[in-house]
Amino acid sequence: MAFTSKDVMDLRQKTGVGMMDCKKALVATDGDMDKAIEYLREKGLASSAKKESRIAAEGIVLDATKGNKSVLVEVNCETDFVAKSDAFVAFTKDVANYVLDNPGISVEDLIAAKEQAKAEVVLKVGEKISIRRYTLFEAEGEDVIDTYIHLGGKMGVMVEMSAGTPKQVAHDVALQIAAMNAQYVDRTQVPQEVVDKEMEILRIQAQNEDSSKPAAIIEKMLMGRINKFYKETCLVDQEFVKDPSMNIGAYLKQNGGAKIIRFTRYNMGEGIEKRQDNLAEEIAKMTQN
Repeated sequence: MAFTSKDVMDLRQKTGVGMMDCKKALVATDGDMDKAIEYLREKGLASSAKKESRIAAEGIVLDATKGNKSVLVEVNCETDFVAKSDAFVAFTKDVANYVLDNPGISVEDLIAAKEQAKAEVVLKVGEKISIRRYTLFEAEGEDVIDTYIHLGGKMGVMVEMSAGTPKQVAHDVALQIAAMNAQYVDRTQVPQEVVDKEMEILRIQAQNEDSSKPAAIIEKMLMGRINKFYKETCLVDQEFVKDPSMNIGAYLKQNGGAKIIRFTRYNMGEGIEKRQDNLAEEIAKMTQN
């Protein structure tokens, strides 16, 4: 009995199992949809797919390096307990190494490529697992890449710096990014629309504080406040956490004029809506007839 790509899609929708496994099931059952569903259940894949509706807001951020390439990946699960398990950590490392071997792969293709491996881990740990995102840096020439993983994977930082940057300097910058959460390398990287919006908000704040102030005074206030905004969001303008007497720009000048080329910072689970459990409600539901 033949089957089409639409049959594969239908089976995926019915079971939640990955495309490749759905295709294998249809091949094994000669295109019989009911038997294919039974086949997947026997393999334990359909039951693991039920977990896909759950919220995976825990997990880890890990790094990996190969040659001149470094990657930061985030993979999510449901509980911190599973996030620390050997099977989950090994799977995340495998994902990171796969990206290094396949630079430029889309997240969607990465997810598809690791479907089978993920399904096996889901069966082991009993939780939903999601490959969420990755960032890959490939150093140009002798540029230096440093990574830093905080609290066993709760946060990850990766920074690329100019050739000749001492390793300790690059690592200090990575620690700074982790601690102070800069958004841009310097002021030139801040989009004009971001600056305009910030100026608009600051102007309204100043007017609300004292509407009688002359426009010239308000403009001076704005300049001071927008400079404070830059010092908070631009890496080179931030106070150096190891020595607040200087900013990062000054620290780099003291160390041969090293340049920050780019960076990324992952805070594990940021932006994911976490389930809010209400114990009283759960007990009430359990005791209802």
